[in-house]
Amino acid sequence: MHSTVGRIVSDVFNGHKRCIFAVISKRNVSEATFQTKPYKLHKLDKGPSTDVTCTSEDGLKFYKQMFMIRRLEAAANTLYKSKIIRGFCHLYSGQEACAVGMEAVLEKGDSVITAYRAHGWAYLRGVSVPGVLCELTGREPGCSRGKGGSMHLYCPEFYGGNGIVGAQVPLGAGIALAHQYQGTDRVCLTLYGDGAANQGQVFEAYNMAKLWNLPCIFVCENNGFAMGTSANRGAACTDYYTRGDYIPGLWVDGMDVLAVREATRFAVDICRKGHGPLVMEVETYRYYGHSMSDPGTSYRTREEVQEVRQTRDPITHFKDKLINAQLVTSDELKKVESEVKAEVDEAVELAKTSKEVPLEELYADIYVNPLVMDIRGTTPFTEHKHLRIIQPFNLK
Repeated sequence: MHSTVGRIVSDVFNGHKRCIFAVISKRNVSEATFQTKPYKLHKLDKGPSTDVTCTSEDGLKFYKQMFMIRRLEAAANTLYKSKIIRGFCHLYSGQEACAVGMEAVLEKGDSVITAYRAHGWAYLRGVSVPGVLCELTGREPGCSRGKGGSMHLYCPEFYGGNGIVGAQVPLGAGIALAHQYQGTDRVCLTLYGDGAANQGQVFEAYNMAKLWNLPCIFVCENNGFAMGTSANRGAACTDYYTRGDYIPGLWVDGMDVLAVREATRFAVDICRKGHGPLVMEVETYRYYGHSMSDPGTSYRTREEVQEVRQTRDPITHFKDKLINAQLVTSDELKKVESEVKAEVDEAVELAKTSKEVPLEELYADIYVNPLVMDIRGTTPFTEHKHLRIIQPFNLK
């Protein structure tokens, strides 16, 4: 056991004096157990464990990933306001624990498909920070060669980034069907929001997934406001984890990365054993508006957002856990933060200065040549022949 060095500091929060042990300079343990909020279950006899463990190594890894997503989105926000990023742009700040907790359980070959709030997911799935930011600014080093933009980021086993509300859900069921058809034990995480949860195609996908017992985890990232309408004003049933009816479901606190990891491990295990699908509601919160054109203050107050930042922020929450459990030191976390800031700053410069995609590539890598129309001599694309510049990521 190591000794610890620190000091007691105190302040006043919500009218109560609190003491914090800070500036811990040495680790005391290599693994610790934490208690999560109880999970809510639907058609399940038993749920995930509320006792979750975390190692020092995982603690630093998860903290870096969440902090990276937060800094990446802050950079995207600045670039957008500077008119360097144009078009649609949806930020993930506040929801970092959802993606990081889920990704922690996935294995090679497992698939993810999500909606348009996809920057953080793209990074976790394997896209570099420059690959994300250059894509947002329409530059060649972008993961989709600058043509996809914010909503269409891809990499192996990450199928977007999809711009139409809810449209990715039946695609996710299809990816799960492919895993089953190929005889693997791979699973597909199909993510959507509380607004998309009311779409008819979501329930059609539920039906097919259950009919064929597909290895599909339908994940509702419930950030509370859809595009700008609170859940209780837009949904007759806000218990999204029960929406699958005949499909088992569970609710998890999406502001706790360890709780999300444990719930995802539970869900993935069910699907790998051939007992899928499953619906998982991850209750979370977004700090920014729905998109960059939404200030996010017409349907909630600034005070509400600030209160969540102060009391429920997933990064601060996790940081306090790690330090209080003496899994990591404050110096180690500061080092992580410094490295992340430097990496994002470097990527921002690349996103500003890299070569833009030339106009002659306008028709490259976007469709398959319509051979039938060519044969009949009726193709309207004679002056704009399709070019293949790079091979599609998921066919490599």
